[in-house]
Amino acid sequence: MAIGWLSILKAVPWTDVVSNAPKVADGAKKLWEKVAKKSPGSTEAASDNSATLSPEGQSQAHLESRIAKLTGEVSQLQKEMIDSTQLIKALADQNTQLIRRVYWLSRGLLVVGIAAVTGLALLLLR
Repeated sequence: MAIGWLSILKAVPWTDVVSNAPKVADGAKKLWEKVAKKSPGSTEAASDNSATLSPEGQSQAHLESRIAKLTGEVSQLQKEMIDSTQLIKALADQNTQLIRRVYWLSRGLLVVGIAAVTGLALLLLR
C-alpha cells in the first residue's frame, strides 16, 4: 500500500505546487479583503397595521414585511459568505504551510537517502 502512495507522491509536480502556493494564498487574501469590505445590511422591522389598512395599504404592508424578511435573509447570507471566505483564507494559509513542509521533508528524505546509499557503499568497499 505504501508503494501506491509513493507513486502518487512522485507523480505530483512539487515544484509547480510549491511555486503556485503563494498565488493561492494571495488569491484567498484578495477574496477575503473583497468580501470583508461588504458589510451585512441592516434589517428593518415592518409594522403590522394590516387590520386598520385598506386593501392597497395591506398589500403595501405585506410587501414591506416581505422586503424586511428578504433583507434579513440577505444579511444572513452575507454573514455566511464572510465566514466562508475566512475559512477559505485559513485553509489556503494551512495549505501553503503544508506544501512548504512536505517540500522540505521530501528534500530531507532525499538527503537521508543519499547518506544511506553513501554509507552502504562505504561499508561494502571495506
